[in-house]
Amino acid sequence: MLSDFTLRLPGPGEALPGRSEPMFSVPERHAVLGTRLLGPYREGLEVAEFALGCFWGAERRFWRTPGVSTTLVGFQGGSTPHPISEEVAGGRTGHAESVRAVFDPSEVTYAALLKLFWESHDPTQGFRQGNDIGTHCRSMIFWHSPAQREAAEETRAAYQEALRRAGYGDITTEIVPAGSFPFYPAEARHQQYLERNPGGYCGLGGTGVELR
Repeated sequence: MLSDFTLRLPGPGEALPGRSEPMFSVPERHAVLGTRLLGPYREGLEVAEFALGCFWGAERRFWRTPGVSTTLVGFQGGSTPHPISEEVAGGRTGHAESVRAVFDPSEVTYAALLKLFWESHDPTQGFRQGNDIGTHCRSMIFWHSPAQREAAEETRAAYQEALRRAGYGDITTEIVPAGSFPFYPAEARHQQYLERNPGGYCGLGGTGVELR
């Protein structure tokens, strides 16, 4: 059953209050890459964070990218502190399912990660991604520097033109400062889910339109 909050973000006073501390811990190491999930990260690495629908398949696309040191999934973009996955899916936290990719800019550029982001989902679908419906499925970019913001906005404009030529509508992706929206790691069972469950669900699918 779809809740009242499936296709709208909670208004003032409607979001769940959350909690002051997380209710769970996450593994220390990445199940595939062997690197630390929560840091401290090696000097010279940078952080990128994206929401593009179900984070199980999204995370796998990023950890398979050369130059990405670690990935983890979580919740971002809402107002409820330290949510749990059931609360996020219910729509009353305002969060989107997000992926953090920690990368070495000498091996992979932020522009390359943006290209992967845009081409891995349909950013015109609003509060859904394929068969997955809800505000937690929306498309977002959380920038960590003015350079990241500029690159995100430039690629959004370029991809919008490419999508229109292919018959798609307007991009609904939000581009917001990461500093305004804390990243809350998801439960251990969600981290590198498709590595532990290779036949697991992945509803992620792009438009087939290339960002040039």
